[in-house]
Amino acid sequence: MSNQQKIVKEIKHPLIAHKLTLMRDKNTSIAKFRSLIKEVSLLLGYEATRKMQLDEKEIETPLEKAKMPVLRQKKSALISVLRAGNGILDGMIELMPTAHVGHIGLYRDPNSHSIIEYYLKFPKDINQRSAMVLDPMLATGYSAVTAVKRLKQVKPTSIEFICIVASPEGIQFFHEHHPDVPIITASIDRELNSKGYILPGLGDAGDRLFGTQ
Repeated sequence: MSNQQKIVKEIKHPLIAHKLTLMRDKNTSIAKFRSLIKEVSLLLGYEATRKMQLDEKEIETPLEKAKMPVLRQKKSALISVLRAGNGILDGMIELMPTAHVGHIGLYRDPNSHSIIEYYLKFPKDINQRSAMVLDPMLATGYSAVTAVKRLKQVKPTSIEFICIVASPEGIQFFHEHHPDVPIITASIDRELNSKGYILPGLGDAGDRLFGTQ
């Protein structure tokens, strides 16, 4: 695992800011919301892959032979936290088509308020891959903490957590448990409300993606 400590990268970019405003609008249609979350995910993906290393390869251009940069062979895994994580997954797969994909299904028990795991599937060679955990919202942080704790048990080479919107409370809680896992987000919003929703936030990203209530 990485020795990085409590790293949070809020990606400031005019295109992201504009697309987030459209996503926040309650009148944005399901189809448009899906399209926007994919577009923002692509932009976040560029930041998440910034540290990928390069080698040189000799190629022949139309005019000459030259040594040019190519990505060093690296195994990656995209881990979607069901169900809303699949909204980010679409964009990330488009950016990284050779990445393998895993899923973690979690829900909160309405009585005990504990996080229940109902589905788990990782790539077989996850311990040889760098993992990016995908979830649109880092609200209270309980699901994110549980997902990363579960992932650490299979020992990927590194872990990053990628979300569209994060709350200060969620970031603090997450890094109390996983100070070694960097967070990459499009926006750190103001706060949580009494029901654990991010303000101003996006609402329930899963419901908005899939048209449920």
